[in-house]
Amino acid sequence: MPIPIAIALGGAVGSLARYAVATWVGARVPFGGAGTFAVNLIGALAIGLILGSVESRFTATPRWVTLGLTTGVLGGFTTFSAFAYDTVGHFEAGDAGRAAVYVAGTVVLGIAVAAGGLALGRSL
Repeated sequence: MPIPIAIALGGAVGSLARYAVATWVGARVPFGGAGTFAVNLIGALAIGLILGSVESRFTATPRWVTLGLTTGVLGGFTTFSAFAYDTVGHFEAGDAGRAAVYVAGTVVLGIAVAAGGLALGRSL
């Protein structure tokens, strides 16, 4: 499969998954940006799992598959622009503390779950 098509198809899947997860979480967690937060952590874990697995166990994975999953699906799934918007919303609402917790939590936990996913992916 041509790489641009794999990325485009993956992006469509990732965008729909982002909408589903963010909507589901947002309806259950009373915190502005909770859906975006969840999506970004899931995406960070997923990229670690995918790339760690390809690097250590599934080394013959075609490049179009890896790029379709990471650049495509996860590129469509994760939401930095929404994260930035949600953060600004907390500041505009006068809640700098919540904005700080949201930013720190996303960055710190995102890096932690990406590292955990990478280690887990490599160990499979």
